[in-house]
Amino acid sequence: MFTQLNPPIPLTVLGKGDGYAIGLIDYGQEHNLIWVTIITSTGEFWCAPNPSVRAEPNWTMGRPRPAIDTAN
Repeated sequence: MFTQLNPPIPLTVLGKGDGYAIGLIDYGQEHNLIWVTIITSTGEFWCAPNPSVRAEPNWTMGRPRPAIDTAN
C-alpha cells in the first residue's frame, strides 16, 4: 500500500541527510515501512527502510536531535 503524506514529514535518513518524506510504502506485516524521501541538500529521492529513518528535532515537543547510530 502507498500513502501520500500531506503535509510531508521532515526527517533524517541515516547516511543521506535531512529531508522530507512525501510518501510511505507498506508491504505488510513481515516488512519494514519504506519512507519515500526527498533529501534536502541533493534533491535525491530515496526509499529508506524504517530502521534508517529518524525524526527531526522538535523544540516545542521537547525532542532533541537524535543520536545518529552507524549500525544501520
